[in-house]
Amino acid sequence: MKDCYIAFDVETPNYANNRISAIGISVIQDGCISEEFYSLVNPETDFDPFNIRLTGIDEYKVWNAPTFLQLWERIEPLLSRGVLIAHNAPFDMGVLSKCIEAYEIEWKPYACYACTCAMGRSCYPHFYNHRLNTMCRYLNIELNHHDAAGDSRACALLLLNYLNHGMDIDGFIRKYDLINRRTLR
Repeated sequence: MKDCYIAFDVETPNYANNRISAIGISVIQDGCISEEFYSLVNPETDFDPFNIRLTGIDEYKVWNAPTFLQLWERIEPLLSRGVLIAHNAPFDMGVLSKCIEAYEIEWKPYACYACTCAMGRSCYPHFYNHRLNTMCRYLNIELNHHDAAGDSRACALLLLNYLNHGMDIDGFIRKYDLINRRTLR
């Protein structure tokens, strides 16, 4: 496998889903995870109790963390290396595009992505659901759920599982309009 895939996951501080409180990235190159990155992110906004309970991240944990803008120089080269991969990818792509817009970052207008949830439905249609925790439990993939590092690594391992089962990812690659925040058909 010569292609490069970038599995990523974001955690958000509140219901607006327009800021990131943590990001995890797992780079898949030549059939294995070749690089991983994780950081808490100071979202410069309020936290909702629901999100705090879900992720364990609050304003005290991120008070000294870099902002998304400060992290961008480090994560942009990773995100630009290949096809973006996420579980329930439209959510993560939407949050990413909202952060890019909020911080007035100039990147690219479109990004190619694939969703491991959609791929899971095709590769394992008999599973009763295809949530990340369900898929990981069935496939014996370790998961620290709602932790951006754990979720991005699990997503990468799911993709490798699908590829090892002969799945052709090309049929699942979509183009996301980062400016208008929508998948193009």
